[in-house]
Amino acid sequence: MPDDKTSTKSSDTTLAHANSDASRDDVSRRGDSAEETRVVAESARAHAEQMRVFAEDARTLKEQYREELELVRQQREELRHAAEHARRAAEEARHATIAAVAATADSLRTSLAQMQFLEDARNTLRHLKRTKPDDT
Repeated sequence: MPDDKTSTKSSDTTLAHANSDASRDDVSRRGDSAEETRVVAESARAHAEQMRVFAEDARTLKEQYREELELVRQQREELRHAAEHARRAAEEARHATIAAVAATADSLRTSLAQMQFLEDARNTLRHLKRTKPDDT
C-alpha cells in the first residue's frame, strides 16, 4: 500500500500542479479578457470624446449659421424698409410731377388767354386805325 500512498501523493501533486496551471491559465485568460475589456472601453471612451467634439463643433457651426441667418434677415428687413421709403418718395414725386404739369397747363392756358386778349386788342386797334379819325 505504500505504493498506493506514493502514487496517491504523486497523483495529488500532479493534480495540484494541474490545478495550479489551470488557475494560472484562468487568471491569464481573465487578465487577457480584462485587458481586452479595458482596450475596448478606452476605445469607446475615445470615440465618445470624438463624438462630443463633433457635436460641439456642430453646435458652434449651427450657432454661427443662425447668427448669419439673423443678420441676413435683418438686412432684408432694412432693404424692405428702404424699398418702401423709395416707393413712397417715388409716389410723392409722381404727385408733384402731376401737380407741376397741371400748374404748367394752367399757366399756358392763362398765357394763351392773355395772348388772345392782346391779339383781339391789336385787331381792334387796327380796325379802329383804318377808320378815319374824323369819323369818331
